[in-house]
Amino acid sequence: GVSDPTASGAGDGGRRDLALLPKAHLHLHLEGSMRPTTLRSLCERNGLEAPQIRGFGSFAAFAETYVAACSVLRAPGDLGRLIDEVVADAATDGCRWIEPAFYPAHHEERLGPQRDVWEMAVEFGESASRRHGVGVGWIAGLDRTREPEFADGVLDVVLDLLGEGAPIVGLGLHNDEAWHPPEPFERQFARAAEGGLLRVPHAGELEGPESVRGALEVLGAQRIQHGVRAVEDESLLAELAGRGELLDVSPTSNVMLGVVERLEDHPLPQLMAAGVRCSLNADDPLLFGPGILEEYELARSELGLDDHALAALARNSFAGSAAPDHLVASAQLGIEQWLERA
Repeated sequence: GVSDPTASGAGDGGRRDLALLPKAHLHLHLEGSMRPTTLRSLCERNGLEAPQIRGFGSFAAFAETYVAACSVLRAPGDLGRLIDEVVADAATDGCRWIEPAFYPAHHEERLGPQRDVWEMAVEFGESASRRHGVGVGWIAGLDRTREPEFADGVLDVVLDLLGEGAPIVGLGLHNDEAWHPPEPFERQFARAAEGGLLRVPHAGELEGPESVRGALEVLGAQRIQHGVRAVEDESLLAELAGRGELLDVSPTSNVMLGVVERLEDHPLPQLMAAGVRCSLNADDPLLFGPGILEEYELARSELGLDDHALAALARNSFAGSAAPDHLVASAQLGIEQWLERA
């Protein structure tokens, strides 16, 4: 049988330095990863009132704050600064690879057409990757609250750039799940699959197991961003465990948006014990607080995961990523070496 990954191992009480554990960060939104100091400085420079961050009370209030954070990017250099800092922060937290989600439609008014904004992001990402030694593969977002026809235009640009060698690795489906199920986007995800993109929609956050099933069965999801409400359906849990799709779990985000009441009640240990593959992620550090390193620390201190369970999360993050094979192999070796430290 499968051993319980949350069971205590090595009796070390989790003393290893989590900053040294190699990680891939698979569920983070670019603008939601802005440093609070950068948000303030861009607001001051552009004469804008800084949006109120944290303590949202609802997904709608969160989404409004997210769009406000996007609006502080007024020039290409602002986008460049954001991307460089996100990659630098990832390096500090022990990441070797990140897959930031990006939706250039938020920036058309200020930075230009989506294709131009994508080209800027890709260029800034490549230079930040070289500077900080962290691989960057982009997730293109679709907005589930807009009509699927609009998503076609977004995807046209992405597939075009992909054909020219841009490191866009996946297609996501973002925004409020309530009243916006995955099924209407079947055609776009089929096109993404043909183009060689990973299918990584959000599901099972604000809606329950039926949203996860729709993402798996209709969109062909290979990873699900969140997916935690699969715990409400035992047959779905067993199916996820059997199929091996990865859930990109973000515990603090779930608490901040009321998906889970308290961090210590988060279902991550339950998902792992059921044999469901999970990765650990920060989602939107600007809005929720912790970066990925702190999420690992909280998983240890608040969720009781030992170092073997934390290493399993890190292993899954690389195995489920679009990182090149050589990077995955070297990271997996680094994870084993981390575990061997007394």
